[in-house]
Amino acid sequence: MNEFTNLINLWSNNTSVSSLIWLALLITLLYLGRVQAHQLIFSSFRMLHTSLRLWARSISQLIGRLKSRNKEVLLAAGQAEVKTKIEREFNRISTIVQRDLSQYPAIHREIKTAIETVEVDYQNCAETAPLPPAWGDVVATITALPSNGDPTVNKILDNIKQSIDDAHQQSLSAYQKSGSDRHKVLAKMQPDWRKLDDKMDLVKEKVDSLEERGQIIDQQMEEYLSIRSKDDKAANILATSSLTQFFIAGLVLTIAALGGLINFQLIAMPMSEMVGGTSYIGSLKTSDIAAMVIILIEIAMGLFLLESLRITHLFPLIGSMDDKMRRRMMIISFSILFILAGIEASLAYMRDLLALDHEALQQALLSTNSSDSQTAVGSSAEFRWIPSVGQMIMGFILPFALAFIAIPLESFIHSLRTVLGLFAIAMLRTLHLVLRSSASLVTQISKVIISLYDLIIMVPLSAERALERALVKKRNNASQNKSINEEII
Repeated sequence: MNEFTNLINLWSNNTSVSSLIWLALLITLLYLGRVQAHQLIFSSFRMLHTSLRLWARSISQLIGRLKSRNKEVLLAAGQAEVKTKIEREFNRISTIVQRDLSQYPAIHREIKTAIETVEVDYQNCAETAPLPPAWGDVVATITALPSNGDPTVNKILDNIKQSIDDAHQQSLSAYQKSGSDRHKVLAKMQPDWRKLDDKMDLVKEKVDSLEERGQIIDQQMEEYLSIRSKDDKAANILATSSLTQFFIAGLVLTIAALGGLINFQLIAMPMSEMVGGTSYIGSLKTSDIAAMVIILIEIAMGLFLLESLRITHLFPLIGSMDDKMRRRMMIISFSILFILAGIEASLAYMRDLLALDHEALQQALLSTNSSDSQTAVGSSAEFRWIPSVGQMIMGFILPFALAFIAIPLESFIHSLRTVLGLFAIAMLRTLHLVLRSSASLVTQISKVIISLYDLIIMVPLSAERALERALVKKRNNASQNKSINEEII
């Protein structure tokens, strides 16, 4: 401190005067080194500005490559998914053709038989010729013949008329009977006609089903062509779908985790009676680890079961097995899962018994009258089977519920790649914006520092500028005087 004071008072014993001298020297040095200082400040901050811009440009290129890579992954996944959908639709069409349209020859024969039957019945119910109109004329002519009062002629004419009337009545009766028979034939045609209508409706239904499947395939082919063309709209749709699958699968996995926690609580306490509640592996109880291992094995068996059924495709090796080996693996996985579910049901029942024993022990310790304790235990034992059955059912069902965790897990894993890519792009864009903003800020800071430097040497700088203005003014006056003298000469 004394050395610093002596240095300050180097020029004079008066600290103020000596400080002013030091300040004047410092300003003079700063003024003399003004150009070099400006170059140093400008070069330093320019170098920092260039470095930040280079980093920003590199990150921009990285964002472009990452976006391209994410787009390729999305389009490849979408293309594979659409291919699977199209193959499934073609399989369904093949099933419809083999199952339904393979029966078309029989249906066609039935339709043809029904049409022939209807045609025969139609011919059978053809209308017979009505009564000839000449009969009426004959009857009228005979009636108009003159009898001349002869009884014999009148009798003959009456007989002829009576015979004609009887023939007419017989013809009319035959015609009416024929009409009745025709109506009966038409009534017999009704079942055949309805059968024919049903068969035609069946054919229409099958054709409409094929047409509907064809429209679905057309839509999926349009989507497939859009993906093949690497359209940005298709990529955005696939990205949105991946985000939706990610959040839905995450929600389902969260629910499954809560179910696994409930399952753990069901079997943790009875497991402590089986493997010992005082044994530890590290800082964790052995019983807790055993309960967790059982739950994880159930999840693994459920995953292998769904892989064997080809519902999920997390392990391509399982899906590529032959059908015989795959069925064996499916039976083994289901058997192990069923056995573990039975074990959990028994552990859940054991947990209820242990809880009842613990409660009875507490009541026995807290009760002052043994008879009152027995009465309380007896009254509670009447309905204690209800929670026992409920816990057993939960212990048996929860393993099968956890087995289906493989479906949302597969969706979560497949969509996680897209979500991580989008998150990485967002982070890189933020970093790119920060670097560009920092580069602009560095340029402004350099200008501020140069202005502060000039502010410190304001006095000599102002004197220099005043001197420059005076010299410029003097030079202008001299040039004007010279031009005036030249004009005078």
